[in-house]
Amino acid sequence: MSKGYYPTSFKTLGVKVPDQRSVVMDLKKKLKGSEPDEIISLCKDLVNTEIFECQQVAYELLGKTKKWNSRLTLDDLNDLRKGFDNWVSVDTFSGYLSGVAWREGRIGDDNIMKWASSNDRWMRRSALVSTLGLNQKARGGTGDTPRTLMVCEKLKEDRDDMVVKALSWALRELSKTDRSSVEEFMDSNYEVLAPRVRKEVRTKLDTGRKNG
Repeated sequence: MSKGYYPTSFKTLGVKVPDQRSVVMDLKKKLKGSEPDEIISLCKDLVNTEIFECQQVAYELLGKTKKWNSRLTLDDLNDLRKGFDNWVSVDTFSGYLSGVAWREGRIGDDNIMKWASSNDRWMRRSALVSTLGLNQKARGGTGDTPRTLMVCEKLKEDRDDMVVKALSWALRELSKTDRSSVEEFMDSNYEVLAPRVRKEVRTKLDTGRKNG
């Protein structure tokens, strides 16, 4: 399935998401009481297997345990994002790890903007998806218009499909906490935004849904 849905150079075992999450829950129980540094090292080892499901387990294991997630540094994040070549890996990493680290001040605006300026499409997407950590309630976000629009402004003219989709997502998520700023951004940049962004964000603002 991955060959069509999220093509990747990582080896895939065919383990379904619910089963991966069962593994994460079992590991959380078994590793309870372990030192954060030990868990982070284990997760790096999982990523280094170059097996897609192991990578996903590593991201979720860290992302769903605050005492471990809160210890991640920029160097740790750079090690954990090894081999980015598909949107699932990028979105799990950015949603669970880098976005939270950014919100909590463990990585800075300059780090995110460096990703946004990268020639690598996956790093540019990661910068945008990291804004979910600022805005999505489920991830602990309360809304951060200035930093979200800082990244959106940088990538508003990008036409890579993976980046365009992430830009639409970032703006739609921000609209839940600051609709007026998103409307202003859309109006000010209408001519340079990709048609997908214009359509999806406008539909979200008008109907509350991604697609009408």
